[in-house]
Amino acid sequence: MIFNKDSRRAFKRKIILLFAPRLVWIFLWILYLSCKNRFYIHDDIKKGNAILAFWHGEFLMLPFLYKKMRDKPKIFVISSEHFDGELMVKLYGYFGFKTIRGSNTRGGRRVLIQSFKKLEDGYDVAITPDGPKGPYHSIADGVVAMSQKTGIAIVPVRTIPNRFYELKTWDKFRIPKLFSKIIYISMPSFHISKDLNLEDAKELVYKQMTKDPNIVFKYEGF
Repeated sequence: MIFNKDSRRAFKRKIILLFAPRLVWIFLWILYLSCKNRFYIHDDIKKGNAILAFWHGEFLMLPFLYKKMRDKPKIFVISSEHFDGELMVKLYGYFGFKTIRGSNTRGGRRVLIQSFKKLEDGYDVAITPDGPKGPYHSIADGVVAMSQKTGIAIVPVRTIPNRFYELKTWDKFRIPKLFSKIIYISMPSFHISKDLNLEDAKELVYKQMTKDPNIVFKYEGF
């Protein structure tokens, strides 16, 4: 059988999807166990389900934070329909997370409808306001629509390593180094009023996500 360029690419992706997520999952556990991990979780998360907002470049270690936030995973993560989104789906599946496929540019309306339903059913929904393609640390409309439509609070979550590799990608994706220190943060929740216009709402989300966590938790730093 002769493979053309597209079929070779499809075959290569199948092989990557078959092995890479499991290998990454194993690597993440090795990385996690080698690091000094500190968790700072605000009590607001105990009030009910939430919209978890995180930057695209920080998603790698977030499953470990969520496992500390909830005894059992009850979460849907919004993931793009691109190939990297498929890798993320497979990887997060090993942590017991479920996913909603789509983005602000592809299937955006469908994604919002599904997220509304999951939030109303009591699930947490996690979203990257700057994903899947940026710009870096920008705020798309989806996270605002979720909060205003459902009345569910937004909880910014962060993972901050003191030593890391930073990829030359639009999201400045960070991979913590072995034996580094990682601070995991679940910030106080906040609501977006239905009367707030879109631009002011997006500015509010940005301010809350970039708030200095040291002001809230007084952690010892690095």
